[in-house]
Amino acid sequence: MNGNMSGGAGETAPRLWERNIRRVTPYVPGEQPQGSRLIKLNTNENPYPPAPGVCRALAQLDAAALRKYPDPAASRLVRALADRYGLAPEQVFTGVGSDDVLAMAFLTFFHSDRPVLFPDVTYSFYPVWAELFGIPYETCPLTGDFAIDPRDYDRPNGGVIFPNPNAPTGRGLALAQVEDILRHNQDAVVIVDEAYVDFGGESALPLLDRYGNLLVVQTFSKSRSMAGMRIGFAFGAPELIRAMQDVKYSYNSYTMNLPAILAGEAAVRDEAYFRETVAKIVATREHAKERLAALGFSFPDSQANFLFIRHRSVPAEELYGALRANAIYVRYFRAPRTSEYLRVTIGTDAEMEALYAFLEEYLAGRAGRA
Repeated sequence: MNGNMSGGAGETAPRLWERNIRRVTPYVPGEQPQGSRLIKLNTNENPYPPAPGVCRALAQLDAAALRKYPDPAASRLVRALADRYGLAPEQVFTGVGSDDVLAMAFLTFFHSDRPVLFPDVTYSFYPVWAELFGIPYETCPLTGDFAIDPRDYDRPNGGVIFPNPNAPTGRGLALAQVEDILRHNQDAVVIVDEAYVDFGGESALPLLDRYGNLLVVQTFSKSRSMAGMRIGFAFGAPELIRAMQDVKYSYNSYTMNLPAILAGEAAVRDEAYFRETVAKIVATREHAKERLAALGFSFPDSQANFLFIRHRSVPAEELYGALRANAIYVRYFRAPRTSEYLRVTIGTDAEMEALYAFLEEYLAGRAGRA
């Protein structure tokens, strides 16, 4: 007997194996256009190359070493991170990008009937993970000027997570505000996602000694110019790190490859280069605020490597299309609270000048046609 039973004219009932497929709404990553004649300001990548030591580490890698599994504990990278941030290796967890680290944290710590809390305008992977893992969650609306209000997190919950600075807004919380959230949530794990903290935010690392329920997550993708290598890490109490390791080793013990471990270690050791490139991006960002404001844009005061901009008279979607047609890529989020904004990554000075020149010409031409 045929297993495809008709459910009506032109309809076929799903087969049993089809009914058992997990259906999810996935995270949508930023577009990755190819080619050299474009300006890519849409995925918050660092416009500068990694530290010189990264290239040396990769060039010196003996390809024969790749026949063996990598160190599952990524010990060399863990030690380098512990040394850099003044922590014990037992307080450090590494993963394949901060997305991997955050997913492990969701699996490990958000195991309650109470909802996890995070902002309504924030990193859009949070609700994806919650739904994928069957974790209840509630969003806390940002204020009218896109700020996180710590008072919104003063209620029973199964955990709290928020970026600081937030994405895509770029707004950051002061350390005292982060501690306020921690002080009111000592019965659940609080995760502070610090992907952009090196560009001007205040890290929650000084609070680790006082709050055993705090997990701080960072990445090599932004300030260390290594988005293509996929390295993320977390800091927390040894009890939290051990729990994450248990989940990791129950899922995939060899998550980080050998080239990533060696390149990551080299990047951490080159503090001077790290500070130099971050300073260049911050200077370009501050200049961009002046230039874009003069063109009629407004934006939250970003502490990240991007600006969340809105023009006083031109719809964001129109600008997004015009920029894209001219090979300038920015990010547009078609959602109720963000549909009039574009997120613009800070590029090199030359890339930003090309952006300003296009906007000046486009806005002038549009005004002339009005």
